[in-house]
Amino acid sequence: MATENKKALVFAVLDFLQKSCDDKTISAEDTEGIEVAIQCIGEAFGVDREDAAQQALYSTKPANLLSIFEVYLKTKSKAQVSHLFVIPQTDMMALVLTTAYKTQVSEEEKKQAEEFKAAGNRKVAERNYPEAIKLYTQAIELNGTQAVYFANRAAAYSQQGDHQSAVDDAKQAMVIDPKYTKAYSRMGHALFCQGKFSEAVEAYEKGLELDPENPTLKTSLQTAMAKASSSAVDKPQTRDIPSPAGGMPDLSSMLNNPNLMNMAQQMMQSGALGDMMNNPEIARMAQQMMGGGGAGGGGLAEMMRNPEMMNMARQFMGGMGGNNSNDNGNSDSN
Repeated sequence: MATENKKALVFAVLDFLQKSCDDKTISAEDTEGIEVAIQCIGEAFGVDREDAAQQALYSTKPANLLSIFEVYLKTKSKAQVSHLFVIPQTDMMALVLTTAYKTQVSEEEKKQAEEFKAAGNRKVAERNYPEAIKLYTQAIELNGTQAVYFANRAAAYSQQGDHQSAVDDAKQAMVIDPKYTKAYSRMGHALFCQGKFSEAVEAYEKGLELDPENPTLKTSLQTAMAKASSSAVDKPQTRDIPSPAGGMPDLSSMLNNPNLMNMAQQMMQSGALGDMMNNPEIARMAQQMMGGGGAGGGGLAEMMRNPEMMNMARQFMGGMGGNNSNDNGNSDSN
């Protein structure tokens, strides 16, 4: 037995075939055969185009099968901007259906959508991002074919910390208009805030291909490239200190580690090392280590695992790092 979704699809197919007969797409000599096919297919699936209840249940008007398919092909083509920006099939089909239904947007709907967008922009200026998101959503519901509505909502999502939603909306904006520069700016900012610096670089580079002189994209790209390079350099330094058999850290490797030695010098200069040694627990472990009591996981190994020691090390290492900001004017709305 056919499911409701299959019946809806069959209804759309039968509508398409009947319209092709009516508009003479199909020659007069073939029309009779198609009409017989329409009747047979309808009976096989329990679908009747003339039934008012089924019309209300299964009709896709004002869209039709051909318009939905055409939108799908265009969306699929636009979605392949790069491997980074490919939209999942489920999301793409949702966009296809939304776009197909909204192909014929009335002038009144366009006007109302613009009013919602303008109101959303005002809420962004007031830093009322949740309300801005609601207004941009209302604009999209009225007219889902405008890339700027998705890009503006992406900016609002980023401003309240919902970077994944910002990425999703930026993708939608790219599909609607692959040449809309701000979609790539929004995407880059959201990816940067997620710590995906290399992907942010790709987004900014794509935006600059479209607008080579855009100062915001240039600055944002430089920042993202610096963070991507820094992350690539830092990764090997975050691995555990090498240890030989028995679990005791390799002291020579530690002493030859420039970052660790630099941290130790900063601790001594700031007086933090003296404060640390006033901690009786750490002082006990240091004495145990110097007295040869490091066997069985004590001494230096235990000291390196001490939460206070690890927290202090993180504080000093954090103090040596740079600023993670990537202020690219992401709150700017059209």
